Amino acid sequence: MLVSGSGTNLQALLDADDLGGEVVLVGADRHGVRALERAMSAGVDTAVVAFADYDDRDAWDAALHVRVAAAEPDLVVLAGFMRILASRWVRSWPLLNTHPALLPAFPGAHAIPDALDHGVKVTGATVHYVVEEVDAGPIVAQEAVPVLPDDTAEALHERLKMVEHRLLVDAVRLHCRGRLAVDGRHVRIAS
Repeated sequence: MLVSGSGTNLQALLDADDLGGEVVLVGADRHGVRALERAMSAGVDTAVVAFADYDDRDAWDAALHVRVAAAEPDLVVLAGFMRILASRWVRSWPLLNTHPALLPAFPGAHAIPDALDHGVKVTGATVHYVVEEVDAGPIVAQEAVPVLPDDTAEALHERLKMVEHRLLVDAVRLHCRGRLAVDGRHVRIAS
């Protein structure tokens, strides 16, 4: 699992019953993030490959890729990970990502303020497989969340996180149990 912040999605996975797999590594792109503390408290191996420690994006990306490969994951989860990865990642593993909007609406790092700025009445959370284009992969799960008239970005984000946690746990569980099949842009859930 790759993280950049507090790790609430990580905590949701750590707290989940019977995922059909286990979190084997939590990697971060910077030091001092709360997610690393969460992982260490759960006895999960951690690694920091700090973006700031490298001269360029490709060197950082390659170093992170090597560290993740050493953990031999079957799936890489991006949950609050705020970096774009090189195409080598999608060729190496399936990757699941969470996004605080109903993709394809509001892709990118500013989905919540963008939704508020556009005056939408409904936004939501998405879990999708990662492809080379940002926030463009096949959608595994989505759920709508109403935008309230007095919402701030922070208040809306808190409500979105609750939905993201549930959707991510469900998507990881389905993936680990071999129940997700990608057919072009469509994800089918097998019974």
